[in-house]
Amino acid sequence: MKHAGRGIACMWYPIGFTVAANPSSAVVKVNEDGTATLLTGTVEVGQGSLTVLGQIVAQELGISAEDVHVISADTDVTPMDTGAIASRTTFVTGNAVRLAAAEAKSILLEVAADMLGVEVRELEAANHQIQVKTFPEKRISLADVAMGAQIARGRPPLGSASFNPPTVTMDPETGQGKPFAAYVYATQIADVEVDDETGEVEILHVYAAHDSGTAINPALVEGQVEGGIAMGVGMALSEEILFNAKGRQINPNLTNYLIPTSLDMPPIDIDIIESYDPVGPFGAKGVGEPTLVPTAPAILNAIYDAVGVRITDLPATAEKILMAIRDKERSDVKGLEPGQGDTGRSPRQ
Repeated sequence: MKHAGRGIACMWYPIGFTVAANPSSAVVKVNEDGTATLLTGTVEVGQGSLTVLGQIVAQELGISAEDVHVISADTDVTPMDTGAIASRTTFVTGNAVRLAAAEAKSILLEVAADMLGVEVRELEAANHQIQVKTFPEKRISLADVAMGAQIARGRPPLGSASFNPPTVTMDPETGQGKPFAAYVYATQIADVEVDDETGEVEILHVYAAHDSGTAINPALVEGQVEGGIAMGVGMALSEEILFNAKGRQINPNLTNYLIPTSLDMPPIDIDIIESYDPVGPFGAKGVGEPTLVPTAPAILNAIYDAVGVRITDLPATAEKILMAIRDKERSDVKGLEPGQGDTGRSPRQ
């Protein structure tokens, strides 16, 4: 017989460590045709970080993301970056990128102010133009300003910047301090069905609500949440490294180290909780590793809700769940707690 259950799990996760230096640097060059080039040392590993960094440059300069050419991870030409680790790229590297773009923009605004005969404070960059805030009809194209800055003024519109979350050493006596610059939050809910004759679990649905600050690219945030949940499903139900008595791994390939495929994934509803972090670029924090954290506990809580057994060692395989169910049935008959007395094998054996 199949039993339905629902589980919930919440988490918080730190972004941008501060216990040691954690810098990123960037260079932004505005070209004479109004496009821009970004040099960054960070590495794209499939999460879409270079797209987000290009969007940050575009937002700062008032141009399209398609007009930003990103050169990354080439130490011959790009600044050093701490790396695409610890969910830091949008928050830390994104800040460096925004500051570099702002420096290049400041040159453009000064040149445009001369060309338009107004004060710098009256101008803004938007829609590929430098325009007067209160009278946008008075404007000049970014390309013409960049050309004028380069050719007529001798001031190439270049910007370079670094960002390092303020390093805060921990108190050596108490261990207290502020080890991270920002925190993100999430809640996930899992609906499952558990077969009490086989121990098999079917995940029916996952609902995920994640706060990552202001989402610069909501589609990429959703993609990372989906990826994290996929990892969490494998962590909860199937992925396990096995060793023999000599410590040699006995499942060294994907034949018997089981990861979920797209066919194993349940429907997922994602809710991006918008917030604004005053330090992050345009209010963004980050999303990455946090997407994985609540998935397995939500699934295990749903299993408990369905059949009343608590699995505490991952993965929760059908064999473990079935043994726990049988143990619980025997304990219920004898009035004992599961695992007590002569009740057969416990789920951990």
